[in-house]
Order: sequence, then structure tokens, then C-alpha cells
Amino acid sequence: MSFIDEIKKRAKNDLKTIILPEAEDIRVLKATEKVLKEEYANIILLGDEKEILEKAKNNNIDLGNVQIINPETSEAYEKYIELLYELRKNKGMTLEKAKELVKDPVYYGMLMLKDKDTKADGLVSGAIHSTSDTLRPALQILKTAPDTKLVSAFFVMVVPDCKYGENGTFIFGDAGLNENPDENALAEIAISSSKSFRQLVEKEPKVAMLSYSTHGSAKSDLTQKVISATNLVKEKDKELKVDGELQLDAAIIPEIAKMKAPTSPIKGEANVLIFPDLNAGNIGYKLVQRLGKAEAYGPLCQGIARPVNDLSRGCSSDDIAGVVAITAVQAQE
Repeated sequence: MSFIDEIKKRAKNDLKTIILPEAEDIRVLKATEKVLKEEYANIILLGDEKEILEKAKNNNIDLGNVQIINPETSEAYEKYIELLYELRKNKGMTLEKAKELVKDPVYYGMLMLKDKDTKADGLVSGAIHSTSDTLRPALQILKTAPDTKLVSAFFVMVVPDCKYGENGTFIFGDAGLNENPDENALAEIAISSSKSFRQLVEKEPKVAMLSYSTHGSAKSDLTQKVISATNLVKEKDKELKVDGELQLDAAIIPEIAKMKAPTSPIKGEANVLIFPDLNAGNIGYKLVQRLGKAEAYGPLCQGIARPVNDLSRGCSSDDIAGVVAITAVQAQE
């Protein structure tokens, strides 16, 4: 069974409700049809009901009895204006500004997640919104999780016919959000990514802190940052299998690890790859996706108080449906 099929199976065991605030996009409607047909999540679409149903009909998309909420005409509109104002008034929020923001489906969706009276468990956005437009309202309204200092992003990479990682499955972090994390941020990303791997893949994480150097083969400020971050991870989580600094081949190929890093505790069996900056992470995941023909799920978010996930604007309807399943499993926690 593939990674995403296993995720869908787990999602069916405890059905969650996921908000999709980009219902004007045909890919989102096709994804909704897939999710409802396979019955692994409930969906709430945000937008104009008439327009959504007309677009679905014109494209032969069956949305069944999906719940559709128009933020501007919803019963909760006034309630959410007050909620947003109270949450942000100390940051300069006015009632007038709140009235406009609540009309925005992404803001409205985040407020639904914040509202304890609403049955909604997670949100997926990014098909037509930038990462900042998705995550800004998440951080303003939902804040970070209690045990997390930093919100970061990761990709689940599933490489076909690959013996490395966890049968070809890896987590790449941070490949979507933090541009140039310092040693403290890099350590937080590593710990969060290990937890995400354990949650989603249900296997022991083996974390490689990547660099262009292996165990001192080169020395610079760049390699020292990775070494310092690795030491911080070891201090914060003494049970976690982690090593760095490591070149990619020494991290994932046991034969290379024996030569370059014979004392490495992960022995060339890394399944969680932590990149030193966003340049490396973004380039790395796209190389593996395009040249290795890997499935890439993300950028997924870790560290937000409720499950919220971003999408690449080049995503397909299958990508969206897959991220909905992952978000549903995250919500089971």
C-alpha cells in the first residue's frame, strides 16, 4: 500500500472536517469530489454557493451534499468580526478592517478553526494564494502550538522504486518557509520534522542535518551552523537519532556512510533530511520531484495550533486531495 493510500485509510478511521477556502478554483472542486467519493474526510467549501455549484455543473463535477459557506452572508459573519477584532485589537485591528478581512475566505476559515463552536478540524489553502497569504492569518488567529517556538514547513517525498529512506519515503524540512534559519531555528525544524515523520509515516525518524561537508571535511560559518544546530537537537531530544553535519550521500547511502561517517548513529539510513536554508531545501525537493519522479506532498506546516497546510500553486487536484488526507490525519492528534 502506498504512503498516501495508508494515510487515506487512517483518515477514514476517525473522520475529520477540512476547510477549503479556494472553492473558485476548479482543481479544488475536483479534489473535493475525490475526497467525498473516497470518504476519508468531510469538506467545507468557502465561497459563493451559486457560483461554486454552477462551475461544478459546467465541469461535470459531483459535489454531492458538500457544505458551502459564503463568508459575507454567513450567520457567523458578525460573530467573527468581533472575534477577529478581540484577537488583534492590541495589534492595531479596527472593527472596520475586521469587517473586510472576515469576507476573505482564508481569514474566515482560520476563524472557523479558532471558534470552539464550529465543527472544523483543519484547513488547506495555497492553490491560488501565496504562502504568506495562507500563513499570515493562521499565525495571527491560531498562533503557534503550545510546545513549539517556530512554525516551519516540510514536504513528504515519496520516491518510486527507491531503497533509501523509509522505502523511498522522506521528510524534507524546511523546504517551504524559513529562508535562512539560525542554529536555534534549524534545531527546532529538525525536532518538529522528526515528530511529523513519526506521526505521518509511523516509523522511527532518523534525522540528517545536511551540509556540503561531512564530519569536518570542510570548515566555515555555514558548516558550523549545522554542527551547532545538531548539538542543540541532541541536547533537547536525547532519544532522537540525529547526526550532522552530513553530505547527502553520507546521510542516505549506508556504503558511503561507512567511508565518510563511520561513527554516524544513523548509519546512512536517514529518512528526515534537514536542509541548512530555503535555497537548498526548495532546490532539493524540486530536483527529487522532477528528476526522481517523486510524489511531493506539501509544503505542509508544523508548529501551528491547528492543522493548516499550504499548497504549491502548481498543484494538481490529486495533490490537493492528498494534502486533505494528510491534514485529516494531523487533526486526529
